[in-house]
Amino acid sequence: MKITRFEDLDCWLEARKLVNMLYDSIRQGKSFQNDYRLRDQCIGAAISTMGNIPEGFARRSNREFIQFLFIAVSSAAELQSHMYVALDQNYVSQQIFKEIYDQAGKTSRLISGLITYLRNNERNYKRNKPAKPNKPDKPEKPEKPCHRRLKVDPPTGEKRTRLIVFLPGLPADFWTHLISFLFA
Repeated sequence: MKITRFEDLDCWLEARKLVNMLYDSIRQGKSFQNDYRLRDQCIGAAISTMGNIPEGFARRSNREFIQFLFIAVSSAAELQSHMYVALDQNYVSQQIFKEIYDQAGKTSRLISGLITYLRNNERNYKRNKPAKPNKPDKPEKPEKPCHRRLKVDPPTGEKRTRLIVFLPGLPADFWTHLISFLFA
């Protein structure tokens, strides 16, 4: 079955449940509602878990999708950590803590499974991808002659400038011998 909408992804559906469970737990406790910093951090982590799945899905590239899925997994772990603070401050009961913690873990495992699938799919695609036909080699461009102007003091003491054309492919000592021969 080809998935064409992010709403069809099990990991997104579980992340949605996670967000709703968190909001329900916040609504139940007045003290949790009043701890704005923790409340907002928890909500942000839960929404990030849910939101990064469709954001990556919309990119239409496995590499980018995987990157966003890793962010979603990290956000789920962040929420798990924040829930310890909520438990320690008696904002949530042990049962609510466990439900949210387990839901974040379940969501994280589903996302990790999708990451593994996408990575394996990409490797198999590369392995089974037909090889590109070799392009014919471009013919080498002939090297252009190199022109140099040399100032020479012949034995007469006159200064003259001569144009010497260095042809490519000839060894450097050839030019040394030629110049010394011409101006000796």
